[in-house]
Amino acid sequence: MHNLLTDIDGVAVGHATDLTLGSGVTAIVFDQPAVASGSVLGGAPGGRDTALLDPSMTVDVADAFVLSGGSAFGLDAAGGVQSGLRANGRGFQVGATRVPIVPQAILMDLLNGGDKDWGLHSPYRDLGYDAFKAASTGPFALGTVGAGTGATTATLKGGLGSASAVTSSGQRIAAVVAVNALGSATIGNSRHFWAAPFEENGEFGGFGMPATFSPADVALRIKGVSLTATTIAVVVTDAVLTKVQAHRLSVLAHGGLSRAVLPSHLSSDGDTMFAAATGRKPLTSAIDFTELCHLSAIVVARAIARGIYEAQALPHVGAQRAWQDRFGASLE
Repeated sequence: MHNLLTDIDGVAVGHATDLTLGSGVTAIVFDQPAVASGSVLGGAPGGRDTALLDPSMTVDVADAFVLSGGSAFGLDAAGGVQSGLRANGRGFQVGATRVPIVPQAILMDLLNGGDKDWGLHSPYRDLGYDAFKAASTGPFALGTVGAGTGATTATLKGGLGSASAVTSSGQRIAAVVAVNALGSATIGNSRHFWAAPFEENGEFGGFGMPATFSPADVALRIKGVSLTATTIAVVVTDAVLTKVQAHRLSVLAHGGLSRAVLPSHLSSDGDTMFAAATGRKPLTSAIDFTELCHLSAIVVARAIARGIYEAQALPHVGAQRAWQDRFGASLE
């Protein structure tokens, strides 16, 4: 166990990161089609092939998920991942051809100081293909990488985080999250994370909760009128689930976002949660699914805090400071 999404057997993760652009793409690729669904609770989402994830729709599996920066321009990234899958003979069988199923969610990072003067066509299709080619089942980087490259929050640099857990019956569940929230993942002006009660093994500093709370700690902290928002995530389990159950898992996983970012699900956020089940381990009792739902929220909360904790500021003048810039010295 690496405390990452790749702790789920059959799941590969790859990043494409462009620091000059100030953006990037993360591809989550399944070695076999996975039962997939998702839910959107933010008011300003951007996505591709998200409608098919509704439990009432016909196709019940996905070959990959894509998380990307670039706002609507970033939706080109799924095409790059599809190209890689198609070359490998993957996809949903339709007559004599196959169509790779690659739902995608994007976040808005166009105003973070990076060079977005890319000419006629956006770079995201190529970034998607690069992320697909980089996908592996081993450890992967966190922080200012992939879809978290250009991410920001109300107070500190955003980033990409991941975390995993195991149920009492042995099913695994894990999340990967690109944190670009309108709100804040930390309490007031402190080093403490809202997700602190769920932390394991000092994964984001081990500082716990503050000794006391002031009105300023819980006051509204957002990016102002900026629309550079959205937290997007993928939750995957190795359990055997139906599409309806995967949808419910995605809904419960949003609870982790609410516990780790204050406020969340705002009208200018596009908060989107994908969920998938690889079907390697059957549920053994009625309580197993309930525990998976419970842990989905916890791994999302932990992943959000890890994304902020591991992030580094972009190499641009005026770039938002990272958690490590403000509080890293306290680790020494």
